[in-house]
Amino acid sequence: MHQHLFQPITLSKTLSLKNRIAMAPLTRCMAGPGLVPTQTMADYYARRADVGLIISEATIIRADAQGYPNVPGIWSTAQIEGWQRVTDAVHANDGVMFCQLWHVGRVSHQIFHGTRPVSASAIGLNERIPRMPGLTYPVPRALSAGEIEQLIEDYATAAANARAAGFDGVEIHGANGYLLDQFLHYASNHRDDEFGGTPENMVRFPLAVIDAVIDAVGADRVGLRLSPGAYAHMSEDKRDKAVFELLLSELEKRNLAYLHVGIFDDSMTFESLDGLQSSVFLRQNYKGNFIGCGSYTAAQADASIASGAHDMVAIGRPLIANPDYVSRVQQGEALVDYDADMLNTLV
Repeated sequence: MHQHLFQPITLSKTLSLKNRIAMAPLTRCMAGPGLVPTQTMADYYARRADVGLIISEATIIRADAQGYPNVPGIWSTAQIEGWQRVTDAVHANDGVMFCQLWHVGRVSHQIFHGTRPVSASAIGLNERIPRMPGLTYPVPRALSAGEIEQLIEDYATAAANARAAGFDGVEIHGANGYLLDQFLHYASNHRDDEFGGTPENMVRFPLAVIDAVIDAVGADRVGLRLSPGAYAHMSEDKRDKAVFELLLSELEKRNLAYLHVGIFDDSMTFESLDGLQSSVFLRQNYKGNFIGCGSYTAAQADASIASGAHDMVAIGRPLIANPDYVSRVQQGEALVDYDADMLNTLV
């Protein structure tokens, strides 16, 4: 049963995985004081180390990257040491773990870090902030070219910190309407400088981040998550397709460990992608290792791998509900149903 899902896979010259199940990056908002990972987090991840690849919850690269309460960081010594306890626990159980590097951009509020949020352009989100009753997102300020250069360095430093903390690699979060994604969509990028206005300019900052992270830790240890279809914190624009086609053609040259689609439900189609699903569009334009995601059952994941639609599939909520997801699927046992109340604790 599910024979394709449990085949090993070689991600790169340095990384081989025991199966094709990834743990999706699941924001849990349970870091300790100073946004330091806790022992409870180490136990939580270690219990799931039998997946092929654990992708950590999104981890902020610096203070103004924060948009949710109690999310972990990867810039302070205490944070690095906290993550070392997590990766040690995962490795003790023969697991492989990447750190997802995150800056939320305009999906933020000064209550978290005391400064006005930043973005590609001064275009706000008309949305309420989750887990923060009564707060809505302010209009961000547009980053200067100099600030963009600093952010490129900060992503690279965060990647190096992740390796120092024992992570096997990093995934750059370029999806779900967060900072890098804000440069890739016309709805959020109205710049008239070298970072906006044309596909060539709009991919400049994300590609510079990717290249700086590659320089810091090696392409064989770098993954990237993308959302070409605007579905979270973003609006569609038919011009976006050309931006992502150019970005993907550039990514083909860089030999990343993998590309990962960012989507909650992979059955969604997008007018801006000529009616395609995000994953179908990405697969058509990218031939390297590709991780699918978006409410897949084990059977659906196995079938998608068998068909060549994906090389791996990331599982989210079922892994919150079932720390022993892999063994349950292997044995054909019923899964515990996910319930939102499960978000109140790390089990």
